[in-house]
Amino acid sequence: MMVNPQWLRSFVVLADLRNFTRTAEHLNLTQAAVSQHIRNLEQQFGPLLVRHHRHVELTPAGTALLDYSSEMERARRALDVRLSSAQQDVGDISIVTPGSIGLALYPLLLDYQQSHPGLTVHHRFAPDSEVLEAVLSNRFEMGILTYKPDNSRIQAEKFAEEPLELILPAATLYIGVETLETLGFIDHPDGIGMATRLLSRRYPDSPSVRDIRIQGFSNQVGLILEPVCRGLGFTVLPRFARRAFHDQDALQVIECGAPVVDTLWLIHRSEWPLSSRARGAINTLSKRLYDNG
Repeated sequence: MMVNPQWLRSFVVLADLRNFTRTAEHLNLTQAAVSQHIRNLEQQFGPLLVRHHRHVELTPAGTALLDYSSEMERARRALDVRLSSAQQDVGDISIVTPGSIGLALYPLLLDYQQSHPGLTVHHRFAPDSEVLEAVLSNRFEMGILTYKPDNSRIQAEKFAEEPLELILPAATLYIGVETLETLGFIDHPDGIGMATRLLSRRYPDSPSVRDIRIQGFSNQVGLILEPVCRGLGFTVLPRFARRAFHDQDALQVIECGAPVVDTLWLIHRSEWPLSSRARGAINTLSKRLYDNG
């Protein structure tokens, strides 16, 4: 049911001042006009006021209408924030990322939110296919992909580069591919593909990583290095995932010659630009990401 905004304004001021005369003066209206507004509302919603000699009192229906007005005002302010491209320090920042870069970005997002307390951060971990769908469906304003999408509805720009790393337990003496065969491989959803790309350069004449026994598996990017640090195997992961691990001293990274580097792409809908708050955040995050490196 639609509520006439002028009538509602008269009611809200009256509910605050509790007096028809003062309300009319405040609104620069006649007292008769204010009374007519209230009568019109009461025809819609029933009795809203108990009228005393010098003041008025809200009925339960009047209190409900006042609550409705407050909710509409909050919604209006929220809409203003969401639609204002000039608001860099107020509103929502929503981003969806794959696991490795997400582990690196999320603490930086929290740092940024602490320095911009008017912002609200929404971050989700997801595989590439879900990242693309989430941005296309407007559930997230921006996302990060490990490939550049071929989609006219998506704008993509280079965000970061992320080398793959061969990671072993710190206590393991590395002498070559024999060490990897002895340890066994800690697999993960992208493990075989990443290990094949990296190890085929490091050991071009050796058997495939598929010939090395699987010593463990985890689909949680934050947990893949747990068995490695316990000496249970080796793995191959992007650098950001390794840097986010809590126990760096328990790991060692083996140099593999020419690096295998993935480009990470920032994506958003091509039909409209990123909001200024999203752009400000992503520029800061990109710089911080390399400063921390």
